[in-house]
Amino acid sequence: MQWKTADYTGWGRALRARGTLARPERVSALSAALMGRGPAIGNRRSYGDGPLNDGGAAVVMTRMDRLLAFDPDTGVLEAEAGITIAELLRVFAPRGWMPAVMPGTGFATLGGSIANDVHGKNHHGAGSFGQHVLALTLMTDAGPREVTAENDPDLFRATMGGQGQTGAILSAKLQLAAILGQRMKVTETRIADFDAFIAAFDTSQAEFTVGWIDATARRKRLGRGILEEGTLVEGTRPGPLKRALGVPLDAPGFALSKPVVKLFNRFYLSRVPDTARKRTRPLDDFFFPLDRIHDWNRLYGKRGFQQFQCVVPLDQAAALKEILTTIAKAGIASPLAVLKKMGPGRAGHLSFPMAGYTLAVDFPARKKVPAIFQRLEQQVLAAGGRLYFAKDGLAHPDSIAAMYPELDAWRAVVARVDPEGHNKTDLVRRLKLRS
Repeated sequence: MQWKTADYTGWGRALRARGTLARPERVSALSAALMGRGPAIGNRRSYGDGPLNDGGAAVVMTRMDRLLAFDPDTGVLEAEAGITIAELLRVFAPRGWMPAVMPGTGFATLGGSIANDVHGKNHHGAGSFGQHVLALTLMTDAGPREVTAENDPDLFRATMGGQGQTGAILSAKLQLAAILGQRMKVTETRIADFDAFIAAFDTSQAEFTVGWIDATARRKRLGRGILEEGTLVEGTRPGPLKRALGVPLDAPGFALSKPVVKLFNRFYLSRVPDTARKRTRPLDDFFFPLDRIHDWNRLYGKRGFQQFQCVVPLDQAAALKEILTTIAKAGIASPLAVLKKMGPGRAGHLSFPMAGYTLAVDFPARKKVPAIFQRLEQQVLAAGGRLYFAKDGLAHPDSIAAMYPELDAWRAVVARVDPEGHNKTDLVRRLKLRS
């Protein structure tokens, strides 16, 4: 195993790092690589600086991606941390199982999904990813150690959503969910405005729900979009595997200009008739729609993009409407804007979810974005909400401390297991999470 100096980024590409990277394939090599060198990182699908360690070292876990054990009767799987969620779905869906919670991209690793305690389109029913983890193996100074909610509840909880600060995750035991087949029956419904969207979420009985929002629409059309409701059904995968498209070059600046985005949003909305539309889709097509376009982040050009994702409590829907109004008035939102309803499920001190509504909007990296983000951040704080570490690159430490009331409890555990701060990342330093 060699260390190589490289320039690298998170998925948003707006924040960058230069440092030395190692890619071990075995535990023995990983143990040597971690000797006081730096944090372990995954596939770098976090949008901001969560997987960055500028000027230092990092250990990339993606080659440690083996399946270790599986019980076909119970659906309990043990796998190394570098395996991707898409690979778990590909292997186990034909056997009648899938991860109970899946993020919006299949390129997220198992370890990264734990470190961010990711959520999916079924959070209102299934909770967060970490709630389905039965055990995990962490690399410690004394070697690998299995940690469970029973043998060390504080460390287990601090690891869920803990941004990798409790040590490198080697592997995990995961409870998969039983499924009927490899098909998703999806109903798409056009929604007229924000209030109608909230009402639709509150009355939906679907297991999986997600809303696309036209973040450029204002006034009476504010919050218009498309609601997708999914139900798992029997049957093999519908249709052949589709070859993913790619974005070979960084797009020019005008590609996501305001007129282009408004035109695209109008077209995207028109795809669904007023009477709604029903269709059957493959699981990966429903769960990971953007993965059909490799390197889609290049559509934002060389400067990349920042994502704003917040969640506010259920009784603060009006505040979220004001947040969306601020975004619409700013006039720089991209076509990627998502609204979901969340339940209370969360597995760790720093887990993002709360019972409420979450809004995620991409902004092309421009000079005025930090000021807009700061305004949005204050609106979220006033509403009693929080921002998502997996997407963040612009938040301020004072706000984060107020948004995450269990921060001090998490700090105490991390200080115990990593007193020298070897696992710190750029995000941890920027937000002063361990101060």
